[in-house]
Amino acid sequence: MAKKEHVSQTPATQFLRKNGAEFSEHPYGYEEHGGTSVSARELGVEEHLVIKTLVMQDDQAKPMIVLMFGDCKVSTKNLARQIGCKSVEQCKPEVAQRHSGYMVGGTSPFGIKKAMPVYVEQGILLLDKIYINGGKRGYLIALHPVLLQTLLSARSVICALED
Repeated sequence: MAKKEHVSQTPATQFLRKNGAEFSEHPYGYEEHGGTSVSARELGVEEHLVIKTLVMQDDQAKPMIVLMFGDCKVSTKNLARQIGCKSVEQCKPEVAQRHSGYMVGGTSPFGIKKAMPVYVEQGILLLDKIYINGGKRGYLIALHPVLLQTLLSARSVICALED
């Protein structure tokens, strides 16, 4: 099988290649504020398989990454309870960008600028393959979710709310 030419070089893909991770690249037509519904439609996959990378913070303003199904929301109350803090909220876009090094809409959990704990909705780990941002807008990568734990030490949590 011929090795496919890579589509993009981002901090995320550099991190994955450096760690010998297997992934495929899936560019698509980015739409401002389109979210996972647009990327799922463009790639012809279920939105449930497209994973959102959210930069959030606790009540002490300590940042974290939360990985959630594209078609679900995060129960910040359940998440806060599980990680032992009073509250969790999404970071403002400029704060998220400062912590991750990525533009909102292009945030990947791989190759982030600042080390942060990573929390993953437990059901994501049961999937065969996920589509997650590859480090820029209009660019997803597909990989096995076990890599979230092996490469990011992601902690499994239960915090999904149906969208």
